Amino acid sequence: MEPAKADITGLCQDMFSKMATYLTGKLTATSEDYKLLENMNKLTSLKCEYLEMKDIAVNISRNLKDLNQKSAALQPYLDQITLIEEQAAALEQAAYKLDA
Repeated sequence: MEPAKADITGLCQDMFSKMATYLTGKLTATSEDYKLLENMNKLTSLKCEYLEMKDIAVNISRNLKDLNQKSAALQPYLDQITLIEEQAAALEQAAYKLDA
């Protein structure tokens, strides 16, 4: 016994409607998965950038400490240069006075 043609048409329409709903759900889920992966990749890249910036800041801090130590080591010599410069200026003034 075959179903009536109207029944077959209704069943086909119902099947296509349900298949469309199923496929839409599958595609939506796949799309959401890709969006999640994209967001995870963005966050990971930002985290890596922060780690790189942290490493750069640590290196800058270390170099600054080294420069401060070297500057402190050079300070006695800089003081001597300043004293010699002052003495040379005093000698220059004395020479001008002798010329006069």
